Amino acid sequence: MADASFQQKFLEAHNAYRAKHNTPPLTLSSELTASAQKWADHLLSIKTLQHSNTKDGENVFFKSSSATFKPTGKEAVDSWYSEIKNYNWSRPGFNSNTGHFTQVVWKDSTELGVGMATNGKTVFVVGQYRPAGNMNMPGYFEKNVLPLA
Repeated sequence: MADASFQQKFLEAHNAYRAKHNTPPLTLSSELTASAQKWADHLLSIKTLQHSNTKDGENVFFKSSSATFKPTGKEAVDSWYSEIKNYNWSRPGFNSNTGHFTQVVWKDSTELGVGMATNGKTVFVVGQYRPAGNMNMPGYFEKNVLPLA
């Protein structure tokens, strides 16, 4: 379960990356957090990484280790944001190699929810965003995925 510390670190990591792109901070939504937690618990129960049927934006993350580890809330966000290296700034738009990054910094998203489920050696993290990012209509990526400030 994503405790208060995990939720705070998850939110802070998002907002630190968003600030680099002159994008307003997200706020934590208890409704989205409940939904994300339910999905994270489901993913751990089936041991499979997949998206839910939410109409909100969603990023999913999985890590497994032979040693016990305790995620802090920042690892998933760092992993998603690292996709920036693959983003084609000269041809903005959706790409499956950068969709996690673009959702993290999507300017029009204002609310965030987080769920985390672990058995000590396997962890699933789910981030849910409202309004959803990665809307692939003309001009949306240019307006919502801003270059580094």
